[in-house]
Amino acid sequence: MPIATVNNNQLYYEIHGEGEPAVCMGGWGTYCHKSGRGLARGLTDKYQVLVFDYRGIGQSKDDLNSPASMKLYAADLIALLDQLGWNKVHLIGLVGMGCGVAQEVALSRPELVRSMVNMGCWSSVDDYLRDQLELFRTVHREIGFDAFQQFVCIYSFLPEFYNQNKHRLLGPDGEWGELRDNYVTHERLVDACLAHDTSDRLKDITTPTLVIHAAKDMVTSPRTTLPIEHGIPGAEGVTMENTAHVVVGKAQKIEFCNILFSFLDKH
Repeated sequence: MPIATVNNNQLYYEIHGEGEPAVCMGGWGTYCHKSGRGLARGLTDKYQVLVFDYRGIGQSKDDLNSPASMKLYAADLIALLDQLGWNKVHLIGLVGMGCGVAQEVALSRPELVRSMVNMGCWSSVDDYLRDQLELFRTVHREIGFDAFQQFVCIYSFLPEFYNQNKHRLLGPDGEWGELRDNYVTHERLVDACLAHDTSDRLKDITTPTLVIHAAKDMVTSPRTTLPIEHGIPGAEGVTMENTAHVVVGKAQKIEFCNILFSFLDKH
């Protein structure tokens, strides 16, 4: 049960697989505590993958003394990588916040990063995204976690998938369970997301970058992901035409893995 002390805070992490170092980060959740399940199929066969709990999630502590920002969460990852002696890592950011963390790491410590993947992301929030994120946490605070969970699932999954899988998306073992009885952390994560702005600094990212656009994403659509592709010099972009905010189903996962590994293999 590895726990590192970084920035005067305790951070839980796991390492799965063997090979070149990679970090996989999601949104308001974690890839930890699942024995590697949830990671792209085959990723741990080719790479040594670091996953970790953000501050306040799972077994990571949060002293609440530092204002929440994407730079704060990036500083945690940088300190963890330094402790592990890792550099030239592949940063794989998926579904929101992990992408912002990756962008900040690539900007402040480019020597740590071999390549970067962004999906379901933004470089700054517009009114539409700002109001969505604010509304998600308002529902959590005012109505409760169960209403929040259902609300965010409706926005994050295609109707067909939701209809077939509602029974496992919702409830105690459902999505975003790390935030159940944990509104304080949710509030801080949203604060970091709202304040994230790299729009004027994307031009300074020198890391080889892939931006995956999910054409049916109702939260972070190509409206928010295309500016990242266009802003980072030499960035590649690929569109998944039938994908919403979360990649689900066998066909989508195969398509995603083909895109991901094609990029990683080049770098």
